[in-house]
This record gives sequence, structure tokens and C-alpha cells, in this order.
Amino acid sequence: MSKEHDNMRTATRFAGKAMIVTGAAQGIGRGVAQAAAAEGASVVLVDRSALVDEVAAQIVAAGGQAIAVHADLERYAGATQMAQAAEAAFGRIDILVNNVGGTIWAKPFQAYEEDQIEAEIRRSLFPTLWCCRAVLPGMVARRQGVIVNVSSIATRSIHRVPYAAAKGGVNALTASLAFEHAHEGVRVNAVATGGTEAPPRRIPRNMAAQSEQEAIWYQAIVDQTRASSLMHRYGTIDEQVHAILFLASDEASYITGTVLPVGGGDQG
Repeated sequence: MSKEHDNMRTATRFAGKAMIVTGAAQGIGRGVAQAAAAEGASVVLVDRSALVDEVAAQIVAAGGQAIAVHADLERYAGATQMAQAAEAAFGRIDILVNNVGGTIWAKPFQAYEEDQIEAEIRRSLFPTLWCCRAVLPGMVARRQGVIVNVSSIATRSIHRVPYAAAKGGVNALTASLAFEHAHEGVRVNAVATGGTEAPPRRIPRNMAAQSEQEAIWYQAIVDQTRASSLMHRYGTIDEQVHAILFLASDEASYITGTVLPVGGGDQG
């Protein structure tokens, strides 16, 4: 196959597909939305930050199709609002990329407060649960659909046990949903992202100033992440986006129930 033919195939990989990307205002989610739109997808960008409007506007200005939806995906009502907006705009949901999540605090488990533990689980497990629940009825009715959950190799790491537990839940959800719905034409996979270099977040997950001790705990995560990777480096947003979009595409039509580690050799 020629390089020219391969580029042509990739450029239209998502033509005619309606894709939801959650957490699309920044980081990996933003990268997924922009790349999918460039490959022909009609994209629904979901975030609770108004920054998502900028990303949607940029996609449209570049000739793509996109809408922005403001929703709190930690609540089921936000997920149903998302699904309804996608159906209203594009008539269907072909692909869901569940990207919302991320460590809020970094500390040894015994240093977490009760409300912090609950907040970490709400942030990194419930949005994926709710969004899968919201889109599945339509996918099952059409007997086709793809869900890609963003997990993490941090299921085996230090100083973020509640986050690790949440992402372990995402992995279990991925396997069970794939088992349950494969016969209905719905594929469910996950990408377990490793440490990823990204621009500073315009809206931090944790607005509180970091103490000296918290900085030490966070640096320990950075050191452990690099040490655990066989490549001894952080990845790039593009390296995560490529893996996510592969699993979202028809190129992965015989892959379901899989958690793909993308961490430079760290299996999580």
C-alpha cells in the first residue's frame, strides 16, 4: 500500500461518524477531538469548562463539524444531556471517547481526607459509568457502536490510590461491557495512558496552592513514572491520541474488551 493511499485512508477514517469526546477543553481530550474532526468525524465536545467553546470554534473554522456541550459528567443528568445533544445535532452516536478524569491530589493514602477520596472517585470513575449508560441504549438499538475509555497505568503507582482505584474500576467496566455487548455490535476498549507531557492546564484540577510537602509527594510520582517506563520518559499528547483513535476506528474492528497500555512499556 502506498503512503499516498494510506494518508487518504486515514484522512477519511471517521467520515460519516458522530463522535463524543468528553473532557475536550484541554489536554488529551482536546487532541482527540481535533484529530478526529480532521479525519472526518462530526464531533461533540463535552466539558464543564467554557474553554470547550474555543476548541469547537477552532474545529469549525478549520472546516470541520463540531458542537460544544457544557455538562457536569459526574452526574447522570449531565451524561443524558450530552447524549441528547449529540443525537439532536447528528442523529446518532457512533463513538464515545470517555476522557474525563485525572488525579486531584497526590499524597500517601493515609493522608487523604474522606471527602478527597470520594471526590477522586467521582472525578475519575463516575463520568465513564454515566456516559456509557447514556449512550448504550442508542448503540444497542442500532447494533453498532464503539466506546473507548481513557484509563491509566496509575493503577499500579504511588501517591494516588483513590485515582488508581477509580481507573481500576474503568478497566473492569471496560471488560464487562465488552463481554455484555459484543453480540450487539458494540465494541468497548480502553487506553491506559502513561505519564503525558501537556501544556499547563488553564483550569487546574486542584485550585489550592501546593505545599512544600505536597510538591515532594508529586515529584515522587513524576520520578516513579519515568523509572517505571522502559523508555524512561513521558509520552506526548499525540502518542495518546493515536492509540485512542486507532481503537475508535474500524481498523480495530476485531478488538474489544482490551486495555491497551500506552506508557513506554509500563504495563500498569
